[in-house]
Amino acid sequence: MNVSKASKHLILGSGSQRRLSLLNQIGVKPDLVLSPNVNEKNNPKELPIKYVRRMAIEKNKFFHEQYNQSIILTADTIVSIGKRILPKAINKKIAEECLRLISGRRHNVFTSFTLFSPDHPIKNKTVKSIVKFKRLHEKEIAYYLESNEWEGKAGGYAIQGKAASFVNFLSGSYSNVVGLPLAELYRMLMSIEFKLKND
Repeated sequence: MNVSKASKHLILGSGSQRRLSLLNQIGVKPDLVLSPNVNEKNNPKELPIKYVRRMAIEKNKFFHEQYNQSIILTADTIVSIGKRILPKAINKKIAEECLRLISGRRHNVFTSFTLFSPDHPIKNKTVKSIVKFKRLHEKEIAYYLESNEWEGKAGGYAIQGKAASFVNFLSGSYSNVVGLPLAELYRMLMSIEFKLKND
């Protein structure tokens, strides 16, 4: 796809199916979905809110040279306890470690999203939600690990799935915990006069 054809098209710079579903929910239909290739290692002593913001911006910049006439949306979501960033669960062992860490405790979920438009300055917003899990029993942990819903998820769980039954408390945006804070994103899209689609 050349740059001229991508002009004013919306690119979702994320391979996350849940983000695509959230966008569709509010009438935002990306013309192109791409996955950025950036180094996601956090810097020494980097605070969670600084890290997630840097990731969202770096992912966006990854596409600028090739798609500089497109609208580009990128995002990053992390789970943290205090200053500690929990990893994305790439295997069952990591998922189990995350579940044990957040069992019975409050944790933070940060999503940062960045919007590039050729007609406006680059925009970034970071949103925080607080989630508290019930204390998980061994059978509950084993049950959730068997579901495989944890695969690739920040903090080892997906709130929109079976893990919803573990949530005792949520303060802030629910869609933020899923992967994209819709109210804040909607306002940002309106600020660049983006047209929503009903079909």
